[in-house]
Amino acid sequence: MLNYNGAEVALETLESLCQLDYPRFDPIVIDNGSTDDSYARISERYPEILQLRVRTNRGISWGLNHGIQHALDRGYDYVLLMNNDIEVERSLLDELVAAAEADPSLGCVGPKCYYFSDRQRIWSAGGILRWRESITRERGDGELDCGQYDRDQRVDYINGCAVLIRRAALEATGFWDPVYYLGVEDADFCTRMKRQGWHCGYVHRARLWHKIAHSLGVYKPARTFHTGRSGAIYLRKFATPSQWARSLLFLGLAIPAAFVRELPRGNQGAAIAKLRGFAAGLGTTLEPIPDRYPDLIAPA
Repeated sequence: MLNYNGAEVALETLESLCQLDYPRFDPIVIDNGSTDDSYARISERYPEILQLRVRTNRGISWGLNHGIQHALDRGYDYVLLMNNDIEVERSLLDELVAAAEADPSLGCVGPKCYYFSDRQRIWSAGGILRWRESITRERGDGELDCGQYDRDQRVDYINGCAVLIRRAALEATGFWDPVYYLGVEDADFCTRMKRQGWHCGYVHRARLWHKIAHSLGVYKPARTFHTGRSGAIYLRKFATPSQWARSLLFLGLAIPAAFVRELPRGNQGAAIAKLRGFAAGLGTTLEPIPDRYPDLIAPA
């Protein structure tokens, strides 16, 4: 579980994880450079749970890679990467492992995710790559669950909110790319993994609830900058000429429309931030993904 300055929600998530029925798993918290009291509060409440403390927050992938390295070094068969703001159903891990074991071609699997504040409203039933102004979209986002996604199937990617990855797929693909700070890093990993011959599986009986506000949304400058930046990086790494053309067309249409839409709320800066982020992504240096992650603080 990756945590950055989220002591309260992280403790609630750990309480949920400790109720999992699956008998053989080790919860690990990656403290991703937190500056609040997360480490102390988690240690006090759950002294038996290992915390890996990363010195500096350099984004989601950078933090997760420390946990992945720890798991690979110690011989785990699967790694379940997850956010710090979820509530899981007790059978989540049983369902994910069973689906992965039943189909050896699946490199990673993920659950049906709901909004925490609206328990029957879907947030994600697997991910879709759409090559528009935003590269990714969560399948079923905002829909009430009427059984329309009650079928296990292969999907484009699994959202990093909770993704169970097979050890062999990690060894074939490598670590998550730390060039991404926030957003699209999950789709990047899944794309590279599929190029190694693996598939992504959506498991409808595995369920969790994500503490994200459906009505509030995430269209804020700090977020849209990284959406634009990550999208540009993903295009540079994977897009064909026709996918480039499609994405640029939709970007050119979407940014002015978003600017006008956000004017009454005084939030037009979010549209500008997305364009700035896209430009930043075009200029970001793409370096090889490191194969070791030593940026840990030694336990006190």
